[in-house]
Amino acid sequence: MSLSEFQHPLWLALIVVPLTLAIGYVIALRSKKRRTVRFGNFGVLRTVDRGGRRWFTHVPAVLLILSILALVVALAGPQQEQKVPRNRATVMLVIDVSLSMESTDVAPSRLEAAQQAATTFANNLTPGVNLGLVSYAGTASMLVAPTTDRGPVTRAIERLRLDERTATGEGIYTALQAITTFTESLGGPDQAPPARIVLLSDGKETVPADPTEERGGFTAAARAEEAGIPVSTISFGTLYGTVDIQGRPQPVPVDDASLRTIAEISGGDFFTASSLEELDSVYRTLEEQIGYEWKKADASRPWLVIGSLLAMLAAAGSLVAHRRIP
Repeated sequence: MSLSEFQHPLWLALIVVPLTLAIGYVIALRSKKRRTVRFGNFGVLRTVDRGGRRWFTHVPAVLLILSILALVVALAGPQQEQKVPRNRATVMLVIDVSLSMESTDVAPSRLEAAQQAATTFANNLTPGVNLGLVSYAGTASMLVAPTTDRGPVTRAIERLRLDERTATGEGIYTALQAITTFTESLGGPDQAPPARIVLLSDGKETVPADPTEERGGFTAAARAEEAGIPVSTISFGTLYGTVDIQGRPQPVPVDDASLRTIAEISGGDFFTASSLEELDSVYRTLEEQIGYEWKKADASRPWLVIGSLLAMLAAAGSLVAHRRIP
């Protein structure tokens, strides 16, 4: 532990106190033995010799010195990297509600499983994170602006309904606009907390047909990257999903490739999930990434506890060995 890891390193100068006490204690013991030999008090000498065998008579002094040493370290305010909840962050949850989400390859259906997992994610996210919700199919809708109140988000998740087509780019653009508006309400980019978009989808973008067009998913991901807002994507479903269209089964396999590209372009992370359990696991990973951060925090409490316990043990040991408290 370097001096830079202490909030008040000057307090460490007090370490000379327990070191001086230790040296003084050793000198006092040797001086006592020399005086005893010199003046021929053999009764006391036998006591001193017997004390050499009764090593535990020195334990209280050792414990007291260690106690002072631990308390000096606590006064210096040691710090260490600790995982702490974020009190400032913005997350936009973007959920695909195109007709392919009706597929039952994920029980009870892709949409219902997504709703369950998203609700759990919202409720478990650390309280200081502002969470908003966007849904999209052929168009995108901003259902809930970023807020620390989880009630509106969970209620909006319950009301999600399916619609035709898939406009992934529109979902990202709508989320970006929501974050920008929220940022401006806080006083501009300099005052804004870190932001991220979490996008869940199961299928290939259909509007526009080319994701590199102006309103396409890849172009929207590039705009997110320019704004410094990563898009973490979740490809949800299997390669064997189908939906009934006019009485005929229509294959709706997941499209990992495009969602992975969106994540890579924007600087986000790419995940896959083919069951509710896997989706819950992905959201737990995101909760850790989004809701917590590693930062230097006060670590003096263990030293205070150790110092206090050692002082109490020293007092108890002194009462047993010497019938007095040092």
